[in-house]
Amino acid sequence: MTLLSRSAHGVYAIVPTPFEPDGEVDLDSLGRLIDFYQARGVDGLTVLGQMGEAPRLTELESAEIIRYVIRQTDLPVVVGVSAPGFGSMRTLANEAMSRGAAGVMVAPPATLRTDDQIVGYYMQAAEMLGSDVPIVLQDYPLTFSVVMSVPVLCRIARDVPSVVMLKHEDWPGLEKISALREAEANGEIPRLSILCGNGGLFLDFEQRRGADGAMTGYCFPELLVDVVRLGRQKNFAEMHDVFDAHLPLIRYEQQPGTGLAVRKYVLQRRGLLATDVQRAPGRSLGAAERVEIDLLLERLARRDRRAHLL
Repeated sequence: MTLLSRSAHGVYAIVPTPFEPDGEVDLDSLGRLIDFYQARGVDGLTVLGQMGEAPRLTELESAEIIRYVIRQTDLPVVVGVSAPGFGSMRTLANEAMSRGAAGVMVAPPATLRTDDQIVGYYMQAAEMLGSDVPIVLQDYPLTFSVVMSVPVLCRIARDVPSVVMLKHEDWPGLEKISALREAEANGEIPRLSILCGNGGLFLDFEQRRGADGAMTGYCFPELLVDVVRLGRQKNFAEMHDVFDAHLPLIRYEQQPGTGLAVRKYVLQRRGLLATDVQRAPGRSLGAAERVEIDLLLERLARRDRRAHLL
């Protein structure tokens, strides 16, 4: 079992949870997704996040998904364990780590208001989970309503050694990446791995600012792999070119409240999901939206042959 460290880098694909038409978990589609991500060259997988519909799953279903995914892959697996209370969080984290997970992801509860509360929460989480459990801190204020400033993240980097990775989803957030890397270069904080989300919407410039990669679920993970690879090679001109071809679809997929429906529809069209069903209270795409997405895929295929779909 390879544990996450502060030097982790690459693309950790967010895995959506597939469902049958009746809302039951679809393990056959999940298996196809895992094989697909591995074939596309991702460096790790993340399950039970927001886009994995974790809040809509039962504890038994969450445990089943953890066991299934870790059994099916040798890639490092990060498991989202965010919960209202530390008891539930610890139970799920213990299940994940005992099965061979590489680490867990913890989002802040919306009740946190002050800097001291935020730092204290992650200190408590680390204590409850155990110092040997690597933690990915999810910084996503647009969803969780918790604003983490650079000084707060620096305090956590110094005071909570088991927080090894920042899942960076602040928006705008490029300056935050630069400030964290500057603090690291000045010896003010130990290094944090920084993987970025937001559907990859800013991934090209995030690479230039010092991010280590992506942890997101854009429906063409091969594009994420390309951008991260070219960024690490500092081949920025080609990086921007390949990224720009996908930007219209990335933008469409990033719509709040609609993005997961778009993502699942494209993954279904790619032959990976049997259905694009979300568990209630999820939504389905309308006819006009499907036409628009098909148009985006058709236009993308002119510039990236991997977007040619049946």
